[in-house]
Amino acid sequence: MTEHAVVIAGGGPTGLMLAGELALAGVDVAIVERRTSQELEGMRAGGLHARTIELLDQRGIAERFLSQGRTAQIGSFGPGVPLDVGDLPTRHNYGLVLTQSRVEEILAGWVDELGVPIHRGRAVTGFAQDDEGVDVETGDGTPLRARYLVGCDGGRSVVRKAAGIGFPGWDPSVSYIIAEAETAQEPEVGLRHDAKGVHAIGPLGDGTRMRMVIREEEIGNAGEPTLRDLSDALVAVRGTDYGVHDVTWISRFTDMSRQAAAYRDRRVLLAGDAAHIHSPVGGQGLNTGVQDAVNLGWKLAQVVAGMSPEALLDTYHAERHPVGARLLRATMAMTALQRADDRLDALAGILSDVLLLDEPRRRLAAMISGLDVRYDLGDGHPLLGRRMPDLDLETADGPVRAFALLHAGRSVLLNLGAPGAVDADPWGGRVRVVDARHRGPWELPAVGPVAAPAAVLIRPDGHVAWVGEGTDAGLADALAAWVGRPAVASAPAL
Repeated sequence: MTEHAVVIAGGGPTGLMLAGELALAGVDVAIVERRTSQELEGMRAGGLHARTIELLDQRGIAERFLSQGRTAQIGSFGPGVPLDVGDLPTRHNYGLVLTQSRVEEILAGWVDELGVPIHRGRAVTGFAQDDEGVDVETGDGTPLRARYLVGCDGGRSVVRKAAGIGFPGWDPSVSYIIAEAETAQEPEVGLRHDAKGVHAIGPLGDGTRMRMVIREEEIGNAGEPTLRDLSDALVAVRGTDYGVHDVTWISRFTDMSRQAAAYRDRRVLLAGDAAHIHSPVGGQGLNTGVQDAVNLGWKLAQVVAGMSPEALLDTYHAERHPVGARLLRATMAMTALQRADDRLDALAGILSDVLLLDEPRRRLAAMISGLDVRYDLGDGHPLLGRRMPDLDLETADGPVRAFALLHAGRSVLLNLGAPGAVDADPWGGRVRVVDARHRGPWELPAVGPVAAPAAVLIRPDGHVAWVGEGTDAGLADALAAWVGRPAVASAPAL
């Protein structure tokens, strides 16, 4: 039986990002992926939002993605309600147009460099967990043993179902077929709205094929759609099927919205679509999954290494479940705005007018881009629980960006006061202590300017876990909570 510290079910963006996070921390991790290669058939996610790009920057790999995509203002809150993030305080005040297929290829390359094995052509079909670990069943009968199993295996997650974790939410109100195909007649291209949703046809640029997103009249069809289903949908919404033929690929999606009741059951955890599904409007799914992975990875690594108690894993659900719940509410609202009737048109018009004002537009743009996420770490400085700004810092070794300090995936204690004013000696090399200076204001998306602190403890996911305002009060507790048990015993008080 092959053993690993962590087995990840699913090698999509969430599973790959989680594997990279764990490997950076020295954890023995493996991925089990049903596909025989990283290739994807059909159209999936098409871009990265600002916070996801920041997370990749924190690991020093953002340029791999930026060099392959096209930066643009991709944020929106439904059709006709654009959300420009160009004036938000981040180096990456844009989105990145890049197909999920390419995102996966780049992440897979990074994971391969880190030495993570991917068991391809296999799928997790079940498991049994005990107090010491998880026996993982795979489709080819090859058993695996892991201390922890993470289900990143999509909306129909076998891991979630086998764990008996509930998946409450809302049934679909609309169903779509998305396809690439040829047509005998030239279709009318463009986007249309009706009382039930949106449908669009556009040329692919090769002179023959069209990409189509067509609303279906019937909801609840199971299985993969056929050419006949596409033809029927076209006739229903356009009055003709344009002689559609030679389908390159075809798939179906809905606006079903569901969220796992728990992101953890003892030694089994969920991330990405296994934990939450929703309409693809707004391009939130891939991004939220990657952000789940970055929140979970360092916590799971510290528990596996014995640095932190298992209770640290409970903070994964506590922090990410509210983010997922807000995501479902947002995508449900955006789906409603895709429909066209007099009342919804009036609502969309008023919303568009409101978002011409800077403050509401920035707040909503920060939410859609993921830049406004704040974990509840208690009251105090506005930085607490929020992402650390990527400041330009001056250190004894020269200038450095704040995000560059996070490339190794370790916590950072950033001292901006007198050198040596704070330390983390009992934690040894588990936290990097950096004395630095910063000139200029501190500003947070959706919050605005904040008072410059004397020191901050930055978690590996880039969120601020402690803020020092002239003393080290509370620092030891924050280090114990987020970095783990001290590596060396503190000297006894005299």
